[in-house]
Amino acid sequence: MRFASPLIPGRLVLRYKRFLADVVLDTGEAMTVHCANPGSMLGLNVPGARVWLSKSSNPARKLSHSWELAEIDFGRGVEMVGINTGHPNGLVAAAILDGTIAELSGYEALRPEVAYGRNSRVDMLLTADGRPPCYVEVKNVHLMRRPGLAEFPDSVTARGAKHLEELGEQVEAGARAVMVFLIQYGGADRFALARDIDPAYGRAFDRARDRGVEMLAYRCRLTPEAITVESRVPIAE
Repeated sequence: MRFASPLIPGRLVLRYKRFLADVVLDTGEAMTVHCANPGSMLGLNVPGARVWLSKSSNPARKLSHSWELAEIDFGRGVEMVGINTGHPNGLVAAAILDGTIAELSGYEALRPEVAYGRNSRVDMLLTADGRPPCYVEVKNVHLMRRPGLAEFPDSVTARGAKHLEELGEQVEAGARAVMVFLIQYGGADRFALARDIDPAYGRAFDRARDRGVEMLAYRCRLTPEAITVESRVPIAE
């Protein structure tokens, strides 16, 4: 995924009210920008951190800029982290179609946001003649508390546990179901659940895996020009 125009650098002053952040650009201009991330952003809300913003081409938008990347030192030097949770579904879909996520290749059609389960929508449904349908759910990952170890979730997510339960139900009904944890930074060499943050999600993960839900973790390569899905990383117990 290439950004539509070059990102604009600045420094974070404060992130607040979940969807707002105050930033000072390198030019010295101060502005409030949209933060497309409803999570806790644990470890990423660092005042003074270098951030990168996109500018909307829509003149009617209340906030013209959006926070896209942050530069954070996780213990192995400064890395770029993607904080926009609106991107992972598109990134995963592109990586499926171009063969990067080989485990999900060979399907003829990819449909986004398909209704299923109990008043839910799966992120994407893969279908092909002669194959069971494949339900794919995507989770954005940007928590790192130890060098190289990506973790999910960064806050309690009852909705995420519900998704795992519904994926398990699809497997028991004869379909295939896959959870993709997309790590929006390149320095991760393994993935694990943050069971101390949300024990219930950890239990739901274990149940889903026992029922046959497949678990994949992929990391991205990030620059101020583009974000691309790069390679699979192992899931630690």
